Amino acid sequence: MKQSSFVEPMMDKDDVAAMVLSAKRQSGITWEEIADKIGMSPVWTHSACMGMNAMPRDKADALVSVMGLPQEAAFVLAESPTKVWEQAVPTDPCIYRFYEIVGVYGPTLKALIQEEFGDGIMSAIDFDMSIKRIENPKGDRVEVTMTGKFLGYNSW
Repeated sequence: MKQSSFVEPMMDKDDVAAMVLSAKRQSGITWEEIADKIGMSPVWTHSACMGMNAMPRDKADALVSVMGLPQEAAFVLAESPTKVWEQAVPTDPCIYRFYEIVGVYGPTLKALIQEEFGDGIMSAIDFDMSIKRIENPKGDRVEVTMTGKFLGYNSW
């Protein structure tokens, strides 16, 4: 019997992200619940599921099990990402890093805000932010705290 020369295309991070979102939607599970089940934070879990971070293999295997995904998805989740988003890159290093944070974690923040509050946005007009130094033996940390009024979208 002759074997087919057809090779099934490999999954990529976009494919796996779509599978995770589909499984999440079908199961009704929250990002908080998924994160608890794999032992990670919701912000990191969402970002990694969307292809912006590489999961350690044990976390990738746990996610595949929790979400009922094919085993190949664990390999993809563990791969180093290429972090690409629509961008006009600022040149100031400090501003660039904030831009990078929004580029990498923006979809995660949006998903978690909307999961907690509903369909809407965090106001940048009715908004507070504070910056604090936190001493750390590995190097001082910058703590940025932002609070903005939640503005739900009006439905017609």
